[in-house]
Amino acid sequence: MVLKTFGWSFAVTALGLVAAVFYGGWTAFGIVAILSVLEISLSFDNAVVNAGILKKMNAFWQKIFLTIGILIAVFGMRLVFPVVIVAVSASMGPIEAVDLALTDKDRYQQLVTDAHPSIAAFGGMFLLMIFLDFIFEDRDIKWLGWLERPLAKLGKIDMLSVCIALIVLLISSMTFAANAHQHGGTHVDKAETVLLAGVAGLITYMIVGGLSGYFEDKLEEEEEREHEEEEAAERAGKPRSAVALAGKAAFFMFLYLEVLDASFSFDGVIGAFAITNDIVLMALGLGIGAMYVRSLTVYLVRQGTLDDYVYLEHGAHYAIGALAMILLVTIQYEISELITGGIGVFLIGWSFWSSVRRNRAIAAAEGKAAASDEKTEVSSGV
Repeated sequence: MVLKTFGWSFAVTALGLVAAVFYGGWTAFGIVAILSVLEISLSFDNAVVNAGILKKMNAFWQKIFLTIGILIAVFGMRLVFPVVIVAVSASMGPIEAVDLALTDKDRYQQLVTDAHPSIAAFGGMFLLMIFLDFIFEDRDIKWLGWLERPLAKLGKIDMLSVCIALIVLLISSMTFAANAHQHGGTHVDKAETVLLAGVAGLITYMIVGGLSGYFEDKLEEEEEREHEEEEAAERAGKPRSAVALAGKAAFFMFLYLEVLDASFSFDGVIGAFAITNDIVLMALGLGIGAMYVRSLTVYLVRQGTLDDYVYLEHGAHYAIGALAMILLVTIQYEISELITGGIGVFLIGWSFWSSVRRNRAIAAAEGKAAASDEKTEVSSGV
């Protein structure tokens, strides 16, 4: 099971590290290895959230997620995205941006750093909306009940998540963005840029997430109708046709996953510049990490881990909320990737341990109930 799921990740790791040695020697090997670990630690919460969505998709779309999806993740976000940032921020063509990334790495890093406020605002708002929609939803299983119960009641207010997100964006634009950090330690006013980028992130979430939710609801309705038709067909002895809507639902869920992964990758891409400004080493290291995140997502789905450890999804979403706020704070202040990754690992680890304790308590209760039943049977002479 492990080899089947992580086989491609192991292969890509070997190829990536060998390529790093040929490209820049053992120093490059070490940089790529560090970047891989950085990406995995920063994106573990991404894998948990992705698993919660991916488990609703069939084997075909899970395979698409691991093939086409990984191409988008590795080449799109880890290689093309930093080049696009430079091209847009410096008003140059993509070929010029690639040439700059390869020939003038310091200037390339400067342009990416200067574009960070808009990247952080876009990604921060997208992730914040994911977190807010999660905590304001009334769920049967609650992890931090003292917090989640009152928030679920507040969640009945229409558009509350959007209102809070816009308030957070407005405050960020008037505080952090007014003194945004730039390359070389300078600070400039980026309030307008942050506002526009944040609104774009919010709109992107509402469009992609809205379409995903719409088609998911339609799919559930269609599956219910399909079940009724199947029962009627069985009674009449007639065959029935497959439902085509599942493809649309799966497509938009796949699209949502890709946008979600892109938002998670922002901090990894920006954080990588603290280690190297070589775009080749960056793509190799972050690409290896992205492969493990993808494989881990599928592993969680196939093992049913989220069903066994029910608080994991809660911990991942709290980590998302923390990451969203950290991204907004980094518009003005530099925050170590160790802190960013450490918070996510702590929250997920805490939720995992809470799940283990819950499972033990349930098993103990069931054991006591079974023992009580046996005692009753014996005393009654059965």
